[in-house]
Amino acid sequence: MVLPSGPGTPRTDALPLFESATAACRAVRTLTAELTLSGRTGQQKIRGHVLAGLAPGALRLEGVAPFGAPAFILAAENGRGTLLLARDRRVLQSAPPAEILQALVGVSLSPDDLLAVLTGCVKAAARPAGARAYGANWLAVDFPGGGIAYLNQKNGQWRVAAELLNGLEIDYGSTLNGLPQSLRIRSADSGQAPTVDLDVRLQSFTINATLERDAFSVRVPPDTQPITLEELRRSGPLGQ
Repeated sequence: MVLPSGPGTPRTDALPLFESATAACRAVRTLTAELTLSGRTGQQKIRGHVLAGLAPGALRLEGVAPFGAPAFILAAENGRGTLLLARDRRVLQSAPPAEILQALVGVSLSPDDLLAVLTGCVKAAARPAGARAYGANWLAVDFPGGGIAYLNQKNGQWRVAAELLNGLEIDYGSTLNGLPQSLRIRSADSGQAPTVDLDVRLQSFTINATLERDAFSVRVPPDTQPITLEELRRSGPLGQ
């Protein structure tokens, strides 16, 4: 996707247009889905399935293995996360979930921002600070603290076509009932390390189901050895 560039023309009616484009995702409080990932992070190819559950301030991600125990379980709530690598018998505890995700796949997003990205709402609690028009069919909406949503108009309706957030460009594909079925996450800066280029497809997703709080914790076996965030970075896409 080629996004518009340049200063554009200031536009003052960004809020109602953005609210119309994000009406479906702003109604999402919880999300469960199977995520199919393919692409590359740094020098590592990534391909697989992740079972995801997200709620305000909380997440659970399970890497599905071909057989046996999950490849990993990441659960987080109230700003602290636990990553269990069951097959390696290693565990990372009480670390910021955005930093764990950065070490795993090169994507630094909090649980709330990840929910917003997957549902097409750009960032958590996003409220426009200003907007620029590019012709009749493109609108760039800026947000306090960083982040830009690119709205595209087709057949008289505006939708979020892409966004820039935390050094990432997220391009949205097809939608179902106003929610994305697929998106592409890649580094907005080609010089960024690690370089991220991931296709994500959402399947079997359910919105606003009740998620028990136990889902956002991990039972750690007693013989599991600790791993530090720095060790995880060295062994993940940030490592050599």
